Amino acid sequence: MRTGLPTDEPVGTLEVVHRFRGPMPTGVTVSHRGRIFVNFPRWGDEVPATVVELRHNREVPYPDLRWNSPAGNDDASAFVSVQSVVVDPVDRLWVLDTGSPMFQPTVPGGPKLVRIDLNTNTVAQVITFPPDVALPTSYLNDVRFDLRRGTAGIAYITDSADGAPNAIIVVDLASGTSWRRLNDHPSTKAESLVNFRPVVEGRPFLVRPPQGPPQPVGVGADGIAISADGVRLYYCALASRRWFSVATDALADRSVDEDEVAATVRDEGDKGGGSDGLESDDAGRLYLTNYEHNAILRRRPDGEYETVVHDPRLLWPDTLSVARDRHLYVIANQVHRQPPFNRGRDLRRKPYALFRTRIDAGPVLLRP
Repeated sequence: MRTGLPTDEPVGTLEVVHRFRGPMPTGVTVSHRGRIFVNFPRWGDEVPATVVELRHNREVPYPDLRWNSPAGNDDASAFVSVQSVVVDPVDRLWVLDTGSPMFQPTVPGGPKLVRIDLNTNTVAQVITFPPDVALPTSYLNDVRFDLRRGTAGIAYITDSADGAPNAIIVVDLASGTSWRRLNDHPSTKAESLVNFRPVVEGRPFLVRPPQGPPQPVGVGADGIAISADGVRLYYCALASRRWFSVATDALADRSVDEDEVAATVRDEGDKGGGSDGLESDDAGRLYLTNYEHNAILRRRPDGEYETVVHDPRLLWPDTLSVARDRHLYVIANQVHRQPPFNRGRDLRRKPYALFRTRIDAGPVLLRP
């Protein structure tokens, strides 16, 4: 019977770019010439290479196998466990290394930001973080760049540590100097179960150990995006339906004290569901994954939200990447089916997928 009410039908079009039959991916980025790079954190799967380039449907270690073969968790000359890869506005690849396989405590040399020259496929810069910036508890999650600041630009990184101090880490790319901002500020923290009880595939999303009661997910500042004009930095905790922004002038100026930085934080409101990845485009639009509803939403400059894609195949949409070909790329990796959330059982079903969708294809406006 047709009731006239909307049904839970797919919205938008997803194109499969690649299927992953090995370890679980988290990050994706696309160069200006269309090269695709993906990373696999070392969370328990067998990971032959934590960073790869997709070439002719093959996952090729990048920039080579040596850089994907660390001697230990403190190896500053190799990738330990990469969570994010991002191509910057001048077509350089940056690799964000957590230095934290299996979420182990970090040690100096492991957490780092690495720049790779895509013309020569060689490492051009390695920025490591001191222990008062990348704390032993830190988990460096995602990164965005503004090359308009300073002599070489600024990077902003989320520290998404579970049950430990969260922050935005700011990096001067010329000097390699870094500092923490909004350290343990409420906007960077996961919400309590009182305020946020996420539901994924019809089931509350909780940490479910083999023994003992379920616990709330405590992952803080995760998704990150920078406005087209570089004035605001947007971020959200993984375990929250709210998101926030902060003035980049305050973040980047070390003479501004913490209270002044916090005074520029803006509550951007309820975004309609839990989000892992955020992204922005050159038209001033902001993209948000929605892992509760297998969707990607977009906030327009006028504040209205649109559904870009809603599809049952988007089982935990993770990282987003807007490419020069006017496509939005997204990894779907079934994070919620991992053993920690299912009494030690691995419920993931391969393959995982990399999808893309055109960002100017006429999305559906969400109305009351």
